[in-house]
Amino acid sequence: MDNELIYSTSSGTELGVVLFRDADFEVGKEDNSFLVTMLRSEYSPFPAKGRIYLPGTEYGGIIGLVETNTAQDTIAVGGYTWRGMMTKKIIEPESGDDYATDSGELNAVISARVKTALPGLFVGSSEDTGVSVSNFQYDRYCTLEAGLSKMLKSVGYRLHLEYHPANNAVVVSAVPIVDYSYDVVFSSDMRLNYQMKTETIGVNHLICLGKGELKDREVYNLYVDNKGRISTTQYYFGVDEVAEIYDSGGSELPDLIQGGTDRLKELAPLKSFEIAIDSDMELAIGDIVGGKDYLSGMRMSAPITGKIVRWEGGFKTIEYKLADDITATEDSGELFSKAKRKIAVEEKK
Repeated sequence: MDNELIYSTSSGTELGVVLFRDADFEVGKEDNSFLVTMLRSEYSPFPAKGRIYLPGTEYGGIIGLVETNTAQDTIAVGGYTWRGMMTKKIIEPESGDDYATDSGELNAVISARVKTALPGLFVGSSEDTGVSVSNFQYDRYCTLEAGLSKMLKSVGYRLHLEYHPANNAVVVSAVPIVDYSYDVVFSSDMRLNYQMKTETIGVNHLICLGKGELKDREVYNLYVDNKGRISTTQYYFGVDEVAEIYDSGGSELPDLIQGGTDRLKELAPLKSFEIAIDSDMELAIGDIVGGKDYLSGMRMSAPITGKIVRWEGGFKTIEYKLADDITATEDSGELFSKAKRKIAVEEKK
């Protein structure tokens, strides 16, 4: 293992090294939990709300689950990861406001938010990025993790978490997004397990129905063009138009537009991108990776939205999950759309 997995008291006092059979940490958009499995012969009881962590990384969390299996002679402990705890906090608008907003230097904004939501355990970085946002508007009642990630992405940054034992705290900071798709392109010439898929089917016109009745009902039309951009301007007509209804009765126009846009992203023509590679490089959530197939001329890139890190049988395995906003370049031009994707990276312990 790169470093030792440590456990501590609920206040952060280090108690020792965890002897485990396998460990699984998932962080990102879809899931944020961990499970560490130990042989019963090597198990020692953990303190209530004790912490498990890999120092200097975001792989860790507070123990909230204990599971025993006498048939396999194991005991497992688990809970939310540090990032997972941020997904369980909500950014709410101030009383009388429609939306929560923030202005200021990136790390200062992060510091204020995490200090309020997770006092004592989470702190913001004191480093000045030199980058600020002005009146950034969060989605209504979004999670702390999603809201801060979206705010940072708007200026080319991503959310970075590290557990610092010296501070007994998770340090959250803003760091620039790295686009590896320009410098490191995983190609078909590398003889990798590689899969890309392009589909032209999919909804390109969404009729959004909000509050009101009959002729007084709120109607809003959203369209997708040949580059996957969503707007109110129709691009496809006749046999090329594929329409569907989004019924959100009772929704006011701002919420109708947001909900319709999110729905159309799910329904739009998709592309899929999946690679299995061996690499010493560990990538971060928010960074961008790319691949190319020289035979078909297809090239794709997408941001990383999730990681599953496992230690098992002497090997470390990392599976990367890719974002919805994949970028694909083909002979016909540049296209943008959505699919479920992943990159699995395996490396020796």
